[in-house]
Amino acid sequence: MLFEQLQSDLTTARRAQDKPLTLLLGTLVSDAKNRRLELDHDLTDEEVLEVLRRGIKKRRESVEMYEKGGRAELAAKEREEIAVMERYLPAQASADDIRAAVRAAIAGGAGNLGAVMGRVVPQFKGRADGGTINAIVREELAARG
Repeated sequence: MLFEQLQSDLTTARRAQDKPLTLLLGTLVSDAKNRRLELDHDLTDEEVLEVLRRGIKKRRESVEMYEKGGRAELAAKEREEIAVMERYLPAQASADDIRAAVRAAIAGGAGNLGAVMGRVVPQFKGRADGGTINAIVREELAARG
Protein backbone atom coordinates (compact mmCIF):
# COMPACT_ATOMS: atom_id res chain seq x y z
CA MET A 1 0.00 0.00 0.00
CA LEU A 2 1.04 3.56 -0.69
CA PHE A 3 0.78 4.72 2.93
CA GLU A 4 3.24 2.04 4.03
CA GLN A 5 5.57 3.07 1.20
CA LEU A 6 5.52 6.67 2.44
CA GLN A 7 6.31 5.51 5.99
CA SER A 8 9.12 3.27 4.77
CA ASP A 9 10.61 6.08 2.67
CA LEU A 10 10.37 8.40 5.68
CA THR A 11 12.36 5.93 7.78
CA THR A 12 14.96 5.64 5.02
CA ALA A 13 15.24 9.44 4.75
CA ARG A 14 15.67 9.73 8.52
CA ARG A 15 18.44 7.14 8.52
CA ALA A 16 20.16 8.94 5.65
CA GLN A 17 19.78 12.20 7.60
CA ASP A 18 18.16 13.84 4.55
CA LYS A 19 16.45 16.67 6.42
CA PRO A 20 14.44 18.19 3.53
CA LEU A 21 13.10 14.79 2.45
CA THR A 22 12.41 13.79 6.05
CA LEU A 23 10.43 16.98 6.58
CA LEU A 24 8.42 16.54 3.37
CA LEU A 25 7.65 12.85 3.93
CA GLY A 26 6.88 13.49 7.60
CA THR A 27 4.36 16.11 6.53
CA LEU A 28 2.79 13.75 3.99
CA VAL A 29 2.53 10.89 6.51
CA SER A 30 1.01 13.30 9.03
CA ASP A 31 -1.51 14.58 6.45
CA ALA A 32 -2.44 10.99 5.60
CA LYS A 33 -2.89 10.11 9.27
CA ASN A 34 -5.11 13.16 9.74
CA ARG A 35 -7.17 12.09 6.74
CA ARG A 36 -7.46 8.60 8.22
CA LEU A 37 -8.83 10.13 11.44
CA GLU A 38 -11.32 12.22 9.45
CA LEU A 39 -12.60 9.20 7.53
CA ASP A 40 -12.37 6.84 10.54
CA HIS A 41 -10.92 3.94 8.54
CA ASP A 42 -7.61 2.83 7.06
CA LEU A 43 -6.90 4.74 3.88
CA THR A 44 -7.08 3.16 0.46
CA ASP A 45 -4.33 3.95 -2.03
CA GLU A 46 -6.78 6.25 -3.83
CA GLU A 47 -7.37 8.22 -0.63
CA VAL A 48 -3.61 8.53 -0.05
CA LEU A 49 -3.25 9.73 -3.65
CA GLU A 50 -5.90 12.34 -2.91
CA VAL A 51 -3.78 13.58 0.03
CA LEU A 52 -0.74 13.74 -2.29
CA ARG A 53 -2.65 15.61 -4.99
CA ARG A 54 -3.89 18.13 -2.44
CA GLY A 55 -0.31 18.70 -1.28
CA ILE A 56 0.88 19.14 -4.85
CA LYS A 57 -1.90 21.63 -5.55
CA LYS A 58 -0.98 23.68 -2.46
CA ARG A 59 2.67 23.73 -3.50
CA ARG A 60 1.81 24.80 -7.06
CA GLU A 61 -0.18 27.69 -5.62
CA SER A 62 2.81 28.56 -3.45
CA VAL A 63 5.11 28.51 -6.49
CA GLU A 64 2.85 31.09 -8.18
CA MET A 65 2.82 33.30 -5.10
CA TYR A 66 6.59 33.09 -4.62
CA GLU A 67 7.24 33.90 -8.27
CA LYS A 68 4.93 36.92 -8.12
CA GLY A 69 6.74 38.03 -4.98
CA GLY A 70 10.18 37.62 -6.55
CA ARG A 71 11.19 34.74 -4.27
CA ALA A 72 12.75 32.39 -6.82
CA GLU A 73 14.62 30.33 -4.20
CA LEU A 74 11.40 29.49 -2.35
CA ALA A 75 9.60 28.70 -5.63
CA ALA A 76 12.45 26.32 -6.54
CA LYS A 77 12.14 24.56 -3.15
CA GLU A 78 8.40 24.06 -3.71
CA ARG A 79 9.06 22.69 -7.21
CA GLU A 80 11.52 20.18 -5.76
CA GLU A 81 8.89 19.02 -3.28
CA ILE A 82 6.33 18.68 -6.09
CA ALA A 83 8.77 16.50 -8.05
CA VAL A 84 9.27 14.21 -5.03
CA MET A 85 5.51 13.94 -4.46
CA GLU A 86 4.78 13.24 -8.12
CA ARG A 87 6.96 10.11 -7.93
CA TYR A 88 4.20 8.51 -5.84
CA LEU A 89 1.45 9.30 -8.36
CA PRO A 90 0.44 6.85 -11.09
CA ALA A 91 1.75 7.50 -14.59
CA GLN A 92 0.11 10.56 -16.09
CA ALA A 93 -2.05 10.28 -19.18
CA SER A 94 -0.62 11.73 -22.36
CA ALA A 95 -2.20 14.72 -24.08
CA ASP A 96 -2.94 12.46 -27.07
CA ASP A 97 -4.91 10.04 -24.87
CA ILE A 98 -6.89 12.91 -23.37
CA ARG A 99 -7.50 14.43 -26.80
CA ALA A 100 -8.80 11.09 -28.13
CA ALA A 101 -11.22 10.78 -25.20
CA VAL A 102 -12.39 14.37 -25.69
CA ARG A 103 -13.01 13.77 -29.40
CA ALA A 104 -14.92 10.57 -28.58
CA ALA A 105 -17.08 12.44 -26.06
CA ILE A 106 -17.83 15.19 -28.60
CA ALA A 107 -18.62 12.59 -31.26
CA GLY A 108 -20.88 10.88 -28.71
CA GLY A 109 -23.06 13.97 -28.46
CA ALA A 110 -21.47 16.10 -25.76
CA GLY A 111 -21.58 19.57 -27.26
CA ASN A 112 -20.52 21.92 -24.49
CA LEU A 113 -17.68 22.26 -22.03
CA GLY A 114 -19.58 20.88 -19.03
CA ALA A 115 -20.90 17.84 -20.87
CA VAL A 116 -17.51 16.93 -22.31
CA MET A 117 -15.73 17.46 -18.98
CA GLY A 118 -18.38 15.32 -17.27
CA ARG A 119 -17.60 12.43 -19.58
CA VAL A 120 -13.82 12.78 -19.80
CA VAL A 121 -12.66 13.72 -16.29
CA PRO A 122 -13.75 10.44 -14.63
CA GLN A 123 -11.74 8.48 -17.21
CA PHE A 124 -8.53 10.25 -16.17
CA LYS A 125 -9.09 10.64 -12.43
CA GLY A 126 -5.67 10.76 -10.85
CA ARG A 127 -3.84 10.52 -14.16
CA ALA A 128 -4.42 14.01 -15.54
CA ASP A 129 -4.79 17.51 -14.16
CA GLY A 130 -8.26 19.04 -14.54
CA GLY A 131 -6.76 22.21 -15.99
CA THR A 132 -5.01 20.24 -18.71
CA ILE A 133 -8.21 18.40 -19.60
CA ASN A 134 -10.14 21.68 -19.62
CA ALA A 135 -7.63 23.30 -22.00
CA ILE A 136 -7.83 20.35 -24.42
CA VAL A 137 -11.65 20.35 -24.29
CA ARG A 138 -11.71 24.08 -25.08
CA GLU A 139 -9.30 23.58 -28.01
CA GLU A 140 -11.37 20.76 -29.46
CA LEU A 141 -14.67 22.59 -29.02
CA ALA A 142 -13.21 25.71 -30.67
CA ALA A 143 -11.94 23.62 -33.58
CA ARG A 144 -15.44 22.18 -34.07
CA GLY A 145 -17.30 25.43 -33.56
